[in-house]
Amino acid sequence: MPELLEVRGVVAGYGRGPAILNGASLTVKPGQVQCIIGPNGAGKSTLLKAIVGLLPLRQGEVLLEGERIDGLRPDQVLRKGICFVPQERALFPKMSVRENLRMGGYVLSDQKLLDQRIEEVLEQFPILRERAHQHAGTMSGGQQQMLAMARTLLVKPKIVMLDEPSLGLAPQIVEQMFEIMHMLSRSGMTVILVEQNAIVGLKNSTWGTVLDLGTTLFEGPAADVLTDPRIQELYLGKTRTAA
Repeated sequence: MPELLEVRGVVAGYGRGPAILNGASLTVKPGQVQCIIGPNGAGKSTLLKAIVGLLPLRQGEVLLEGERIDGLRPDQVLRKGICFVPQERALFPKMSVRENLRMGGYVLSDQKLLDQRIEEVLEQFPILRERAHQHAGTMSGGQQQMLAMARTLLVKPKIVMLDEPSLGLAPQIVEQMFEIMHMLSRSGMTVILVEQNAIVGLKNSTWGTVLDLGTTLFEGPAADVLTDPRIQELYLGKTRTAA
């Protein structure tokens, strides 16, 4: 199966500071749920930001379906088909749920189509319909994450990238988040997630990538990453202890 996304030898950092990514590479095939793991400071979130154009590359390239997209603005990358859900969820706290959904579909010029897709999303997420007129900032963390993920459905992207979707959420809410992630996958989207809880992330993925010090150390089927003794010793063991 050909690659949907390729990241080749990316070097990137913040401002004039040292490089956080030091030749990181990534390959993503259509339909995969791919989990990126690694210790704190490995460059996981930085890699996602580099892919979507929030961080300029110093070296390397990013290709979507064989076309280079590095150098594009984040809104241009979104129009190409990559949607990024950051840790902070990027909601408008003083706007209602419905208004946040409308803002999430700003790239759609056809307002009738946008209205139709908002109704489809509210049908899929009954709790969001119930709270359609509630300010996003007054909802629980789990509901806010649900809203952030629901917005991705409006533009029907090829790839959804989730940065720490379970961060700060109760265990039962985390389970719901991964159910939504699988729903996105079943709808035809490819999912890439950065997840500090490596065991849970890999168990809910088909492919795993391990980063350390800004370099890709290992890629393979998620089940193989879970059982690889070196990975368990370096990463999963720490996550298990922290849990």
